[in-house]
Amino acid sequence: MDIFALFPAIIVVVFLIALATNAIRILPEYERGVLFRLGRVKHVRGPGLVFIIPGIDRLVRVSLRIVAMDVPSQDVITHDNVTVKVSAVIYFRVMDAVRAVVEVENYLYATSQLSQTTLRSVLGQVDLDELLANREKINLELQEILDRQTEPWGVKVTIVEVKNIDLPQEMQRAIAKQAEAERERRAKVIHAEGELQASEKLAQAAAVMAGEPMSLQLRYLQTLTEIAAEKNSTTIFPVPIDMLKVFLQSASKSGEK
Repeated sequence: MDIFALFPAIIVVVFLIALATNAIRILPEYERGVLFRLGRVKHVRGPGLVFIIPGIDRLVRVSLRIVAMDVPSQDVITHDNVTVKVSAVIYFRVMDAVRAVVEVENYLYATSQLSQTTLRSVLGQVDLDELLANREKINLELQEILDRQTEPWGVKVTIVEVKNIDLPQEMQRAIAKQAEAERERRAKVIHAEGELQASEKLAQAAAVMAGEPMSLQLRYLQTLTEIAAEKNSTTIFPVPIDMLKVFLQSASKSGEK
């Protein structure tokens, strides 16, 4: 048999194989395919084996997995006119594949640009102290704003987290001085409270000793015992407690006058 006679059949077979190959698509579980037929959206296909008509249909793949996107560091001027550099990360996913393809040209790029402008806008309305102290509140506000703006695109923003806040060196030194002054203030207050409590206890002890004269002599002997135990080389000359009564009585009489 002449090989040239089979040449048209071989061409037809090769064409059919190429046509079948182009007509078959395999979509994994995390992807959906938006089918366009003659430029019009038909429906969403997948996951699994999908057949299309070559030359007539076009299948656009859309991932439904959560995307973690870094927001580049942004120069932000806070409400109290402090310049800081702030970076963040956002987590989002596609909820409606058709709107993610039809309503926006590139939903990944659009979400990235929107997150940058929203970050500058929101942080420009808060003070530096609020930015440092209430980060969870700011994260929630950013998430609500981005989710509301990306909803028409079929995109759901689940989490927004402010990662790094870079302060100028001058501001870092000022914050360090403020924190040091705050710690010194607390230490002085605690010391003063301790002195107050000690004075109250001493006043109570003095009142008890004034009512029981023998307690003063016992305390005197206890002090001598403590001194002798701590410093054995010290020579102690006890003074009778009766000699001190003259001074105590004269002091009490002068106080009554």
